[in-house]
Amino acid sequence: MECLVLNPQSKNQPTDYIADNYLMPYESGIFKEMLQAIETGDQTQLDWFRSFGDSFRTITMNVYAYRKGLEFGFTDISLDKNGWLIRPQFPDKEELTFGDTSRYGNHSLIYLGRGEKHTWTYGMNYSYGVAGGCYGLSVYGKQFKSRQDALTFALNELKVMMTKKIDSTDTTNDKQPVILATLRDIEKAQVGMVQLSLF
Repeated sequence: MECLVLNPQSKNQPTDYIADNYLMPYESGIFKEMLQAIETGDQTQLDWFRSFGDSFRTITMNVYAYRKGLEFGFTDISLDKNGWLIRPQFPDKEELTFGDTSRYGNHSLIYLGRGEKHTWTYGMNYSYGVAGGCYGLSVYGKQFKSRQDALTFALNELKVMMTKKIDSTDTTNDKQPVILATLRDIEKAQVGMVQLSLF
């Protein structure tokens, strides 16, 4: 593990790391900030970066996660025992089920969450019967101004995914009763949202 030093005399450490590693765009931006703080002798800013970890990798990932959290109004900086930023919890969460069938017992879930700034996002656990996938609520999700906007987007995404599997020849992974039940539940939810908007 690198012995990380961040001070006005430590320019070689970040520049060597940059030269030896492929950086994501967000990492490049964070390193640019660090190098600027080194150039200007801003030890306070360097100490702030250093508070996010013991290596450049943990610092950049934790700073990025922290800043994504700020977009939802999460301001806490707490690291777990392994040095990673503790994932913020959305204060308002909701779980909606689609396509539950008694024969297969599989269904899809949409998770809705609202951050401290009243910014909404969603996660999803989708099932075609056997095949499927998931991604949870996180600060990296798409952002919406309202619950309805987040739900509308999530329902449309799930509908597109399920529609692509209609009449799939992969009968092992793609169970038509599950797919069709999910599409029926999506339709009911969308009709219900339209009816609510009329009042």
